[in-house]
Amino acid sequence: MPIDAQLLALFTVTTAIAMITPGPDMLFVLGCGMRGGPRAGLLATAGVAVSEAVHVAVAAAGLAALFAAVPVAFTVVRVAGAAYLIYLGVQMIRNARRGQDDLPPVGAGMSGRRAFLNGLLTNLLNPKMVTFTIAFLPQFVDPSLGQVWLQFAILGAIMIALEFVVDGTVGVLAGRIGAWLRRRAAARRRIDIATGGLFIGLGVRLAVTDR
Repeated sequence: MPIDAQLLALFTVTTAIAMITPGPDMLFVLGCGMRGGPRAGLLATAGVAVSEAVHVAVAAAGLAALFAAVPVAFTVVRVAGAAYLIYLGVQMIRNARRGQDDLPPVGAGMSGRRAFLNGLLTNLLNPKMVTFTIAFLPQFVDPSLGQVWLQFAILGAIMIALEFVVDGTVGVLAGRIGAWLRRRAAARRRIDIATGGLFIGLGVRLAVTDR
């Protein structure tokens, strides 16, 4: 086996605990599920998972040196990610305030494609996820065993699987609740406004927090 069994077990337990703890990814998936239904919640999770695969590849390639050598790169990515989240939130609130006749029908609050792309871009532009992956994964890699890329791949696959199990469940359940609420126009508007506020809050938090 190209990875230490004890390190693998420790990684799995630690990652599972981190996934269960509510964070930006879970809240994002929750909002997508409430607004677009179970399919949107699940596809938002898929977008986040794909971005995590990219982050794992970045960590394995050793691009942490870029952020160390050029600190402004970290700031640029952080600000871009925050701006994108805030933009999404503002658009949701604007759409919700157009009135009952302009609201999308039940199940069309957010398409599956849009949920996937939003999840992908939001997490790709989250430098904290990059930093977490670069700082966290290497602790469970043993270079003496060789095949470092394969070790990263195994750890990344476990992280992505847990992402689907935890956040995917949250997205699907939120979607089922949201689909019931969205049958009423007032509740539908409140969902969109609340989800937009959630995204704006996440964007502001990302912009003002360095760690």
